[in-house]
Amino acid sequence: MMSSDTLVAAALGVIEGLTEFIPVSSTGHVLLAGHFLGFDSPGRAFEVLIQFGAILAILFVYAGRLWSIFAAAPRDPRARRFIAAVLIAFLPAMVVGVLAHDVIKRVLFETPVLIAVMLILGGIVLLFADRLAVNPRYRAAEDFPLSMALGIGAIQCLAMVPGVSRSGATIVGALALGADKRSAAEFSFFLSMPTMAGAFAYDLMINRDLLDAAAAGNVAIGFVCAFLSALVVVRVLLSYVSAYGYGLFAWWRIIVGSVVLLALSAGW
Repeated sequence: MMSSDTLVAAALGVIEGLTEFIPVSSTGHVLLAGHFLGFDSPGRAFEVLIQFGAILAILFVYAGRLWSIFAAAPRDPRARRFIAAVLIAFLPAMVVGVLAHDVIKRVLFETPVLIAVMLILGGIVLLFADRLAVNPRYRAAEDFPLSMALGIGAIQCLAMVPGVSRSGATIVGALALGADKRSAAEFSFFLSMPTMAGAFAYDLMINRDLLDAAAAGNVAIGFVCAFLSALVVVRVLLSYVSAYGYGLFAWWRIIVGSVVLLALSAGW
């Protein structure tokens, strides 16, 4: 029979996978769920390390696309520019993530009120961005110029605050800089690969001595559950946002954030 911590780890892994690639803040959801379920991980490593399960889901779904991009790169300037754009967009988060790691983990991760407020504010921003009538200049992620990629990468740094949402920040940033809804979501997918892989590697290096057998087991369970649930989201998200936009996710953020603030004010 599985322990209560194992069941919670599995549930948090499912939450991570379902929310990683939609603009609702997976880290915010996992931290808040862990708060109310009484789950505590050493160094808050669990919440970061299980994200790599979601990354594997992206790699699994996009394996063919990735292979074609890298195979074409030696002879195709468009493929080389796209690879460069993703790497350039990754750089700001890499620098800020390393410099602000302790503040993020020890302060921001431990402030559920802040997370709830960010969910609400991010939902309002997403509603505005979704309803903004603009004529997109870019309908394919491969066509984003390098300067636009750097701008998206800078905006991604806002997601260091849990509750903001990495995918939400990059999608809104891409929309504001001229992308359509589908290409904005797709670039966010590709940018998540180096960003989350880097976060995984750095956090594992920092917290490796804190992970005993029980903690490592919980991470493994959360990792697998995040991978399986993320597969579902990745396969359907692009079609959904192309047809319906981001309004549903914006309202979800606002409702969840409001409910959490009420629960916290009641002493939960």
